[in-house]
Amino acid sequence: MTINQTDPAIALADLQASKPEKVTIVLLSGDMDRAMAAFIIATGAAAMGMQVTVFFTFWGLNTIRRKGAASAAKDWLRRMFGLLNTGGADNLPLSRFHFWGLGTRMMKTVMKQNRMPGVPELMGTALELGVRFIACTTTMGLMGIPKDTLIEGIDQFAGVTTYLAEAKQGSVNLFI
Repeated sequence: MTINQTDPAIALADLQASKPEKVTIVLLSGDMDRAMAAFIIATGAAAMGMQVTVFFTFWGLNTIRRKGAASAAKDWLRRMFGLLNTGGADNLPLSRFHFWGLGTRMMKTVMKQNRMPGVPELMGTALELGVRFIACTTTMGLMGIPKDTLIEGIDQFAGVTTYLAEAKQGSVNLFI
């Protein structure tokens, strides 16, 4: 690939044309509204024919944990993480105005009235469209989250280098 050094706009267009239509999303948050945003973007991109990968790390791992899955960690700190983060895409709190669950219930009611799918439905659609799910093994170890507490459909268990390799190839990279 040659880069046109006289016109930066043409150089940028050349660079963008050389990258595949690939989207990577890091889902760091375990908040319902942020997870929804990630999956709305992921399903939209996949529906447009783009290759999409979602890398789940830290609290974002709660999105792909099975509902009520308990941690089998041996030390008390990791067990506490497991108790505080029971997981499940349907149990995520709002990032703001959660109000001990009242705000989240209100949001779910409004979503249902407007026929807006929830996080579990958006995740199912993403999987049907071929979105790849990667669970961060470093965070899983740190927080005492075993593989058997995660939902089916996880494509890979990997660390940050795998995400970076995906992101390096992509044309859109998001951190949510």
